[in-house]
Amino acid sequence: MSNSKRIPTDGGQSLGHNPFAALSSTGLPPAPEHSPARTPDASSEPATPAKKNRGRVDIVRQKAGRGGKTVTVVKGFIGIGLPEKEQLAKAMQKACGTGGTVKDGQIEIQGDKRAEVARILTEAHFRPVFAGG
Repeated sequence: MSNSKRIPTDGGQSLGHNPFAALSSTGLPPAPEHSPARTPDASSEPATPAKKNRGRVDIVRQKAGRGGKTVTVVKGFIGIGLPEKEQLAKAMQKACGTGGTVKDGQIEIQGDKRAEVARILTEAHFRPVFAGG
């Protein structure tokens, strides 16, 4: 086998002309001292920007078909899965001191607890709207 077709890897001969060799860095600002990752400073937005509004959810008080019992139903969630709905339901149950469940993509809390449910949804960056009667 002939060695004439092999490219040397020992760094002896250069592979070609470097087009950046003639450039100089005179007149350029100095390089940053920290990592190139963007860090907020005093003139930009705050260190922890507010989380985006996650959409409107409807809070409805229902009584029909429940044996006369009042239930607060939260519906209209967009873009969240069952685990997050269950986590929200658990927080609502704890804050209201009542039971509840996640059924058919809706959160149901026992009793008329619309104000407490709205507070928890606002803290979770949803926009609660009281719908129905």
